[in-house]
Amino acid sequence: MPTIVYIEPDGQRKAIQVEAGANVMRTAVGNGVDGIVAECGGAAMCATCHVYVAEEGAELLPPVGEVENEMLESAAAERRDSSRLSCQLNVTSHIETLVVRIPDRQM
Repeated sequence: MPTIVYIEPDGQRKAIQVEAGANVMRTAVGNGVDGIVAECGGAAMCATCHVYVAEEGAELLPPVGEVENEMLESAAAERRDSSRLSCQLNVTSHIETLVVRIPDRQM
């Protein structure tokens, strides 16, 4: 069973086991992870679910799409090479552990 590890802005780690296909943003919101605002509800229209994906596991995710790329340009926190919108990330059965760090601000 895959695990998503969220590193909250204060450094606290929350590891949540999920079924394959689980969405990173929805899992965070549903489990009270701090720092994921998800203002648009997952439509890739607000960048308030911005995360930094750890290198391990990132290669198993789909590449950044055009809409996601545009929205990341308006993210409140610094955009990095590892920046993704968590609403666009679904965990597959090929991912054992996915680690995402939540920036210190989303708005």
